[in-house]
Amino acid sequence: MKNDSRKRGRLRLDERLRALQPIEQFKAPPKGWVRALRDALGMTGAQLGTRIGVRPQTVEAIEKSEAAGTIQLNTLRRAAEAMDCTLVYALVPNSSLGAVVEARARKIATRELQRVAHTMRLEAQGTDEADFESRVQAYIRDKLSERDLWNET
Repeated sequence: MKNDSRKRGRLRLDERLRALQPIEQFKAPPKGWVRALRDALGMTGAQLGTRIGVRPQTVEAIEKSEAAGTIQLNTLRRAAEAMDCTLVYALVPNSSLGAVVEARARKIATRELQRVAHTMRLEAQGTDEADFESRVQAYIRDKLSERDLWNET
């Protein structure tokens, strides 16, 4: 039951995040979003500073920290609100969430089955490599369906 719920949750998130693809469309301008929007609005650093409640030098520091990737989200949110914008924050997976989970399960299964195969070869009881893929699939289905895939063991 827990797995079905997680799977449905992954599918719902994948659907919502699909609208953000391709992610390149959201790449920040070279000097950052705050500077690009401020310039596009024809707003000076002093004017933005007044709206945020900080000195113009602080606006410059905000813009530099955003461009460097070190800005705090609450600071970025305040700057966005001062320019009548909404900060949108998202973590967008590089592939579907199901694919991420499948890849992790495959990695664990392969590692575990290779250990077993190595031990069996040492005992002169080697297994047939031809059905390795089917053993990986069976291991994922039987052993990993309820396991925490993110615990490094």
